[in-house]
Amino acid sequence: MEKSDRTQNGGYITRKQIIGNRYLYYQLLESVKFGEIIRLKPDVYCIEDVMADTMIDLDKIIPEGVLCLYSAWAHYGLTTQIPQGFYVAIPRKRKVTLPDYPPIILNYWDNSTYATGIKREQIDGIEVSIYDMEKSVCDALRYRNKIDIDVSSEILRNYLSRKEHNITQLTSYVKSMRIARILNNYLEIQL
Repeated sequence: MEKSDRTQNGGYITRKQIIGNRYLYYQLLESVKFGEIIRLKPDVYCIEDVMADTMIDLDKIIPEGVLCLYSAWAHYGLTTQIPQGFYVAIPRKRKVTLPDYPPIILNYWDNSTYATGIKREQIDGIEVSIYDMEKSVCDALRYRNKIDIDVSSEILRNYLSRKEHNITQLTSYVKSMRIARILNNYLEIQL
């Protein structure tokens, strides 16, 4: 696809936008085939480098949203899992209307779980809200049955192998989230 096509619509394109133009449609399919463009979901496509720039849009779309789970784990390098979209935590009773893209997976959390461990961080030059590393590890333990026990083990193992881990902060979060027994079980297995 041409450079001018790439910058229009923020790097996103839908099949509706090119319907009736066979040349552009086949060019789009070729770009997907060669990995230049990613298929986000049926009929919505995006240039790979543009995904980082959507962080600012994410902040505008969900002002109270906080990057969590797979998005936070991938940012901190705690897992090899690739997020299928932006995992965002919001307060349980909050109502949000999401656009077709970028792909956002909402997680509705109670106020105490939501409010713990939020920080602002620069990601690709854009300031976003994200849970700190210790809270992200606690979330992996808390949702171990949903994400798979192997993934939560990998996250804990990678966290403990880092020099910058903060065991005091982790212990504080574990107590407030009432998952101390779960952490102890994992540590017994790891050691």
